[in-house]
Amino acid sequence: MRALFGLVLLAGMGLAGFAVYMVNQSLEQKDAAIARERERARQIVQTVEIYAPARDITYGELLRAEDVKLVRYAVDDLPEGVYRTEEELFPEGLDTPRVVRVPMYVNEPILSVKVTEAGAPRGLTALLDPGMRAYPLPNGMTNAFIRDLRVADRIDLYWVGEVRGQQTSRLVKSGLEILAIEGRDVTLQVSQTDFADLRILQSAGSLSLTPVALVDAEGGDTTIETNIRDALGLEEIVVAPAPAPEPTPEICTRRERRGVDIVVIQVPCE
Repeated sequence: MRALFGLVLLAGMGLAGFAVYMVNQSLEQKDAAIARERERARQIVQTVEIYAPARDITYGELLRAEDVKLVRYAVDDLPEGVYRTEEELFPEGLDTPRVVRVPMYVNEPILSVKVTEAGAPRGLTALLDPGMRAYPLPNGMTNAFIRDLRVADRIDLYWVGEVRGQQTSRLVKSGLEILAIEGRDVTLQVSQTDFADLRILQSAGSLSLTPVALVDAEGGDTTIETNIRDALGLEEIVVAPAPAPEPTPEICTRRERRGVDIVVIQVPCE
């Protein structure tokens, strides 16, 4: 009887131990599942809806309600100047569009710097920043790069003309922004001072352009200047001045009559 009781006791203890083991296993699995959910939740990127173009739009086009759509964008990477609501994008109503200042592409965030104010007039005046002016480049300057230039690209301008009697080349303006391109006509956005400078430089010589790299934020060195001797590495020939002639000594004389003759006699100069 005691042996049977012992066997029952051992069996009960075994079952109890197994039950504890199963409970521990279940708890560990639940803890692991909770940890996985927490890690998954931590990795989930928080997003927000903002407006983006529903089609590719170039500069000068009107941005209307049918040209935009809502897309989700990561909150942590949200750029400045986005539009989250219809009222922000079209504050004067859906019938009052904006003008596109910089080309935009599908799903690219619409930013305030890329469009004009709602209701702004269409044309160059709507694309200009306050206080800036439009400067058209001669067609001959743009032929070499016209297929590669885009609105909002930046360029450097070099001038070649005569300075102090010799042909000189100099970087005169750096980082000028392209405002508009129509066919081969390129228009820059410049300050009023730059506009005045470029007018006089164009009349006194010739201008040429070169594109600026996108990563070249500092622009070119406008102190760069060269002439034909510098470009060819020629040393300037210095002509030594001729030696000054030696002063001729002063000679003083007087005339004396000796009989019928007149004699010239050298005397000390006073």
